Amino acid sequence: MTHPAPVLVVTNLDDPTTDLVIDELHGRGVPVVRFDSGDFPATLSVAATLTSDGLTGTLTTPSRTADLGRVRSLYYRRPSGFAFPHLDEQTARFAVTQARYGIGGVLAALPGCLYVNHPHRIGDAEFKPSGLAAAAAAGFHLPPTLITSTPDAAKSFIQRHRRVIYKPLSAPLYRDDNGVSCTVKVAEVTTDEIHDAVSGTAHLFQQRIDKATDIRVTVIGDRIFAVRIDSDLLDWRTDYSRLAYSVVAPPPGITTSLRTYLSHFRLVFGAFDFAVDREGQWWFLECNPSGQWAWLEPETGLPMVAAMADLLERKTA
Repeated sequence: MTHPAPVLVVTNLDDPTTDLVIDELHGRGVPVVRFDSGDFPATLSVAATLTSDGLTGTLTTPSRTADLGRVRSLYYRRPSGFAFPHLDEQTARFAVTQARYGIGGVLAALPGCLYVNHPHRIGDAEFKPSGLAAAAAAGFHLPPTLITSTPDAAKSFIQRHRRVIYKPLSAPLYRDDNGVSCTVKVAEVTTDEIHDAVSGTAHLFQQRIDKATDIRVTVIGDRIFAVRIDSDLLDWRTDYSRLAYSVVAPPPGITTSLRTYLSHFRLVFGAFDFAVDREGQWWFLECNPSGQWAWLEPETGLPMVAAMADLLERKTA
């Protein structure tokens, strides 16, 4: 069917967070067109025309057709990648590139569309060094951080700061011997663990904060939701069963810095992680422009799903 001003939701098939938001939008009577860009071209097609008058055309799924010139907003939530398994390697590589810059470029150029977030801005913000530099410029406190491929530099950094953790600069998925998905964990590292293999690629080392607690701050448009996460874990994401939650108010200055950071990357959503030390100082760790957040609502009662639906609906007070 064709309906004016739909919300486009670009995500993978298994995304419970998106399911909650779509249910909320459906309950409000807001038209939604959900698809995974990785479904192109098997069950997803696009016909876009670009002239001096701008972009027009349609995007079609098995059950919906969206007018690309009248999209209300686009919620971009970790869609799967393009794949052409029926083609030989060289032809598939060509097809993937054309799909990425073709349909990807169309989705990034929708006139009058509110992006949550724009896929290009997500890409910019996912570079950890860029995020840390932007956080410092925004006024956040940062733990001393080293990015290096030099073993001697890593050893010197650890000797200087004593308690240091290693973090991946990105989080690629691995599969263990049983085929179970896993990822590189945040872990404390000593000089004895540093050897020539460090020179094989870039690594991120950061002084460990003697933290009292963690804070997750989720910014959804104009709304800020701050939740204290108590545990005895270095990385609370490794075991959700050991977490306790409570709603907190950000201290003076943090709210301004949040807005400055998001403005730098032109984002309207961000999931910020902070460590709070025993003196109460908030230390910026990272901001994920596509971070998870919906699990916090049943734990705290915060109206986060409604806030995201308000943003995508472009509802004004």
